[in-house]
Amino acid sequence: MKYKTIPVLLGLTVLLFSCKHRQKADLLVYNATIYTIDSSFSTTEAMVIKDGKILALGNSNELEKEFTVSEKMDAGGKFIYPGFIDAHAHFTGYGLSLQTVDLTGTKNWEECIGRVKAFAGENKEGWITGRGWDQNDWEMKEFPNNEALDTLFPDRPVLLKRIDGHAAIANQEALDLAGIKAGDTLSGGEIEEMEGSLTGVLIDNAVDLVSSKIPVTGPEQFKKALQAAQQNCFAMGLTTVDDCGLSHVSVDQIKSLQAAGDLKMRLFVMLSDEKANYEYALKNGKIKTDRLNVRSFKVYGDGALGSRGACLLRPYSDKPGHYGFLLSQPAHFDSVARWLSEQGWQMCTHAIGDSGNRIILNTYGKYLGGKNDLRWRIEHAQVVNQTDFDLFGRYSIIPSVQPTHATSDMYWAGDRLGAERIKGAYAYKQLLQQNGWLPLGTDFPVEDISTFKTFYAAVVRKDARGWPAEGFQTENALTRQEALRGMTIWAARANFEETEKGSLEKGKLADFVILDADLLKAAPEKLLSVKVLKTYLGGEKVYEAK
Repeated sequence: MKYKTIPVLLGLTVLLFSCKHRQKADLLVYNATIYTIDSSFSTTEAMVIKDGKILALGNSNELEKEFTVSEKMDAGGKFIYPGFIDAHAHFTGYGLSLQTVDLTGTKNWEECIGRVKAFAGENKEGWITGRGWDQNDWEMKEFPNNEALDTLFPDRPVLLKRIDGHAAIANQEALDLAGIKAGDTLSGGEIEEMEGSLTGVLIDNAVDLVSSKIPVTGPEQFKKALQAAQQNCFAMGLTTVDDCGLSHVSVDQIKSLQAAGDLKMRLFVMLSDEKANYEYALKNGKIKTDRLNVRSFKVYGDGALGSRGACLLRPYSDKPGHYGFLLSQPAHFDSVARWLSEQGWQMCTHAIGDSGNRIILNTYGKYLGGKNDLRWRIEHAQVVNQTDFDLFGRYSIIPSVQPTHATSDMYWAGDRLGAERIKGAYAYKQLLQQNGWLPLGTDFPVEDISTFKTFYAAVVRKDARGWPAEGFQTENALTRQEALRGMTIWAARANFEETEKGSLEKGKLADFVILDADLLKAAPEKLLSVKVLKTYLGGEKVYEAK
């Protein structure tokens, strides 16, 4: 009997030794198809997480032999991807817009007025602001005038921005507060008139004349706005958002909210092209924490195509003699590029029209000189002359694009540009070929916040109704792998963050999303109905579908 106990004792000793030397971890996620989005686009079925980072990936049985975990999470055979990264959005502006009149999807000006009246009935004091109208969606595809607003709100200022933010309509009270009179002109914008009277319509820089008079948002309202934006982002599987164009005041507010634990979302912030922000950057330098990265400036090249503010090389096909306009003189872009180059900051410039893109590309080239890893970006790169595409590759300039712009604009973009010029518009495949990688975003709230609409527009290039049947300029569609990389690792790379996020690999942040369908294999018509089941940020569950 004595000798028979020896194997049992040896077994217990081995088991105790094994347990003692297994690494401790917080979470084992298993029974999943995990798309790592690593260099080989590999898949696996389990991963182990500790202190917000990935310790290992592989077979769950093998991982359980190596690690002692505090918690296990059965993914139920579902599909896991790195947390999505929106490479171009307006997170803060979106949050604040949730507290204003939502005019998206309106079919005419009368519907806009109805929504404004309903909002004013519930919010009886202060400015009335809103965003989202688009005259291109109306039967009468013309800018409205402010007569109804003046009648309804003679003593209360109103400012309603077009969906892209590059145009707005203001009532007379708001125009008076801004000191705007008939006959006024300005650089980089337009104040519309009809027979010598103001219509209330403001284009590009003219919008700022009124919006600058709106009272500053209080700290509690700011916090609530960003928390609401954060929750909606988590529900879309977003774990990092590029907030394009903020003041240093907003950056300090965000820092405080994150430090207090009131804001969890990871943000890559571009400071706006304003003197006070350059002074702030010079004094404080770049900011980098695990939730905030400030190392870039957002510069504004030209206007938007929808409001005919995009700067074109030849006149608009549907408005003879009109070229759009730059929002600043070329000398300004040159001076900013010189300063950012000297200080080692990233330059990210909004450029829509082919003239706007050409000017910014050549300005960048002057300071970049050739191939480099500075990752200066052109935001949108929407209409590019065929002779200018190679400038992106020559100077390693990164086009940061938003696929839903193509499917939102395709109904009327041809009217603006003509049959030949539109071939160089929304040309994502052609842009991808320049550097071999392409970050993707939404530009929300200009477009819908949905990551799945981004993916669908990138690979299918149709609207939700399946139009056009053959797809819109499908020669520039991305593959599913390319689109996924654009929403994860390439977006991270555009932010200089590819070593810490954007793929699910050992040592990287445990930011991931669980979906109910496989984005690589789902039928095209099913992509828009894919559902986020759970979103994790640093191994912490921050969203779960109800």
